[in-house]
Amino acid sequence: MSDLVRRAEEWLAQDPDPETRQELRRILDGGDTAALQDRFGAKLEFGTAGLRGELGAGPNRMNRVTVMRAAAGLAARLGPGGHVVIGYDARHNSDVFARDSAAVLNGAGLRVSLMGHHWPTPVLAFAVRHVGADAGVMVTASHNPPRDNGYKVYWGDGAQIVPPLDVEISAAIDAVGPVDRLPLGQEWRTLSEADIVEPYLAAITALPIGDDRDLRTVYTPMHGVGGELLLQAFAVAGFEPPAVVEAQFAPDPDFPTVAFPNPEEPGAMDLALRLAEKAGADVVIANDPDADRCSVGVPTRDGGFRMLTGDEVGGLLGEYVIEHTTAPDRLVAESIVSSSLLTKIAKAHGVRHAETLTGFKWIVKAGDGLVYGYEEALGHSVGSDQGLPVRDKDGIGAALTVAGMAARAKRDGKTLLDLLDEQAQRYGLHATAQLSFRVADLSLIAAAMERLRSRPPQALGGRAVGSAEDLTAGVDGLPPTNGLRYRLDGDARVVVRPSGTEPKLKCYLEVVVPVTGTVSDARTLAASDLDALKTDLTAALGL
Repeated sequence: MSDLVRRAEEWLAQDPDPETRQELRRILDGGDTAALQDRFGAKLEFGTAGLRGELGAGPNRMNRVTVMRAAAGLAARLGPGGHVVIGYDARHNSDVFARDSAAVLNGAGLRVSLMGHHWPTPVLAFAVRHVGADAGVMVTASHNPPRDNGYKVYWGDGAQIVPPLDVEISAAIDAVGPVDRLPLGQEWRTLSEADIVEPYLAAITALPIGDDRDLRTVYTPMHGVGGELLLQAFAVAGFEPPAVVEAQFAPDPDFPTVAFPNPEEPGAMDLALRLAEKAGADVVIANDPDADRCSVGVPTRDGGFRMLTGDEVGGLLGEYVIEHTTAPDRLVAESIVSSSLLTKIAKAHGVRHAETLTGFKWIVKAGDGLVYGYEEALGHSVGSDQGLPVRDKDGIGAALTVAGMAARAKRDGKTLLDLLDEQAQRYGLHATAQLSFRVADLSLIAAAMERLRSRPPQALGGRAVGSAEDLTAGVDGLPPTNGLRYRLDGDARVVVRPSGTEPKLKCYLEVVVPVTGTVSDARTLAASDLDALKTDLTAALGL
């Protein structure tokens, strides 16, 4: 307890934020050992995803001291004279953290370009290369709960950092002394809309979106920062303005209409789907709060609406981009937890295909000639024969391309569901699902992974396990990662891995069903097979 109190008092002495100082003083005066242990018994670890955690006092929380230490560590790794561009979303304290970062980096002798407004993450990723920066910082926690914030770092290639940069920056952060002794600068450039948003819009409206524009769209930015920019993008591209979910359009860091601001979460899309039914929409589009993800909903044949999975959108966009690009050496890429459908699409079109570890930091490095990359968690990066304008997932560029694809299908008398059925008939029905376990105690995830490693299942969902791969050893030339992959008889697959950004264990399931009758019959069979996999996997995990 005495050591915790000492560390808390040292933290208190350097903290520039009166709110977290008051929080910590209240804990100290109240002798709340559990609260001190929670805040000072561990720290947020800097990794390839940067930092992400709950707002509050102490090294195990996101706060001004944590952020200033991160900025000082980045400055030490880059060295004086480097150039960093900084963006931020509309979460609690994002603008404060961005200005603190600018002051620390500039005080360390670096040039800083600070976004003049809360713009989406893909704008920051685009800006790194556009302004010729050596690195980029995005203050965001993406689709995490309201009390979270985060700190993502990009390198000069416009992509998120990969090892060993994360370890090097982390070591530099650990070497930072009290932040009240850091020199702070005040001379940085503020980027205007003309400086960065207009070039970004020019880049994404040059994507292969076609010429068809007859489309009724409903859109929600999920209380995030994508709304105004998506409307601008649609206008520049010549689409009619989408009907927007007014209750979710203005940025609001409390995300009041949803339990979690993630289009994948149950209930998050209810307002958008109700508006779509009322408006007779052809397509529903949603971004997550920092607009790097894109979710798509479509009308069903029985009069309702349903959301497409990230894999369904990935297959549609992958084939669409391949058909609308011509470079002979083009490449498409996906993560190892995404559907195997893209592999078959690429082979059918004579296009190269690559599989990477989870995360766009790996996908965008899959190789030269990359025109499209995706991961099943609603992340897409759409390119052209000139390459990717954004070397990260981009929910605005993906939304534009989905609109162009849907408008083309509508001109031909089809819907996106028709395109999915056609793919199922050509390549087999690739049905995927995710099984997720959110925990309060991270040791439960480690224990579940250990159970699978020590007692590997012999069968799942009535299918024999043909092979079991421990991804920590590195497979197929990929770097090691904490995960397990099972290939099952009958063309099915299961991947299990801890989330890198949330307290979740994620399981990715896929079954491939040949279409010998109707596609509807194949979907029914696939749904039953996926349910059986979920049941057996849940039992094996013990969660």
